[in-house]
Amino acid sequence: MKPLVAVVGRSNVGKSTFFNKICGKRISIVKDTPGVTRDRIYADAEWCGKAFTLVDTGGIESDKTDFFLEIKQQAEIAIDLADVIVFMVDGRDGLLSSDKEVATLLRSAKKPVILTVNKLDNNETDTLYDFYELGLGDPFPISCEQSFGLGDLLDEIVKDFPRSDEKEDRGLSIAFVGKPNVGKSSLVNKILGFERVIVSDVAGTTRDAIDTPFTYNGIKYTLIDTAGMRRKRSIEDESVERYSVLRAMTAISRADVVFIVFDSSEEISEQDVRIAGMVHEEGKPSVIVMNKWDKVDKDTHTVNRYNERLAEQLSFMSYFQAEYVSAMTGKRVEKLIDLAEAVYGRASARITTGVLNDVLSDAIRTTEPPSHNGRRLKILYGTQASTNPPTFVIFVNDEELVHFSYKRYLENSFRRAFDFSGTPIKIKFVGREEEK
Repeated sequence: MKPLVAVVGRSNVGKSTFFNKICGKRISIVKDTPGVTRDRIYADAEWCGKAFTLVDTGGIESDKTDFFLEIKQQAEIAIDLADVIVFMVDGRDGLLSSDKEVATLLRSAKKPVILTVNKLDNNETDTLYDFYELGLGDPFPISCEQSFGLGDLLDEIVKDFPRSDEKEDRGLSIAFVGKPNVGKSSLVNKILGFERVIVSDVAGTTRDAIDTPFTYNGIKYTLIDTAGMRRKRSIEDESVERYSVLRAMTAISRADVVFIVFDSSEEISEQDVRIAGMVHEEGKPSVIVMNKWDKVDKDTHTVNRYNERLAEQLSFMSYFQAEYVSAMTGKRVEKLIDLAEAVYGRASARITTGVLNDVLSDAIRTTEPPSHNGRRLKILYGTQASTNPPTFVIFVNDEELVHFSYKRYLENSFRRAFDFSGTPIKIKFVGREEEK
């Protein structure tokens, strides 16, 4: 594994700004409000040919807030796992009692600690002397906003790291998406076997999309826990939650497989359907994860009734695959990783041109292509252009003669011939001028 660098400190000292600056993209939410980053956020970075993983953490505060204990626990876990700790303080505020409390925590960690004084936008190094009191060696003056001092700090961070020119294999990336409080974080924790992310009964606890690499049966995976997505009209335009929802949508686009988490103890909502539609439009293989199955009164026909309800609500993604689980009891959670592998395998499948055209010919013989204004659609041949999602190009005499109902018929024919459950497929029609 790459060396792990944890950025810790009290709230609002610039940890997330530093994290985003080093990683070259906005990964952590940056907002001038204390306590925005609650969980550990991971991202890969590299400096002078030395790769490492940077971890942003929730701010450590001495006063009791709703999530104080959880935030402190998250920071302590990051400290325990880290190879190097960047302890960030605010040069404008000067040395505060809470900084001293964090320093005491860090000295007991017995790890290399780099004391970093941020927000010295005008190179006001006179304020550095107060921080020697922390007993953590020479402080590094920086300004994340102006990129002052970052090179020297990075040199110090990576000085004992090995050089590595190899890209890390993150394995299959699986994103968990859904409304707030449907149990996404609980499912992640159950799969991982330890409290990797904060779990709370308060809806909206997870604000960032959090990547967690792990290994299962010798195979690498990355789980992406995301913020719950509420209806747009329920979110203030400039709220942190709005940024979180955008982050969740980005997580969908970069995931290999998406787990769309529903609360099976509640009715399927308009927002549940909308989130599933986002995944469908992105062309991602997915699993409908019906969580909280332990709360449902069941008989021998319950699953069938739920599947019928899903088929009605998710008619646009008739290929859906559902699994009924309980993060609370762990029931059937162990099946989810295998399901992710299965739907990804189907999304990655390649159908040979010969086999595809055999299926296409059978479909044409069964139902003749439509005609319009005396001209009949003539299908020449088809081929698979790409995977993830499986994309097929069908060459015809005139693409304007293709009616949406016949396109749907061909898609259903492909699905009957090939197992594409859990993944959307795309069909494109290309006209050949000489055949018109």
